[in-house]
Amino acid sequence: MVVLEAHVIHVNVSALRNKLRAYLAKAHHGNYIRVTCRGQVIAELGPPSTPPDDAAAARARLRGSLVYFDDPCAPVIDPGAWDMER
Repeated sequence: MVVLEAHVIHVNVSALRNKLRAYLAKAHHGNYIRVTCRGQVIAELGPPSTPPDDAAAARARLRGSLVYFDDPCAPVIDPGAWDMER
């Protein structure tokens, strides 16, 4: 797992304890929180991961849904149909 430093918040234990609810909300929204004690990282909090079953179900729903066009510049509908739509 790759964590972008832009989404990492460093907080010491006492600040985390005082505003735990706010930091948990930040983790829920995708931020990672590194908890420090005397300058050393002692724990990391982050958003929940997607269960593997959910990811597999999403891939199964999407499988075969991609539409291929042999000639992407060709009209999608018959040009005479434009007059019918007016």
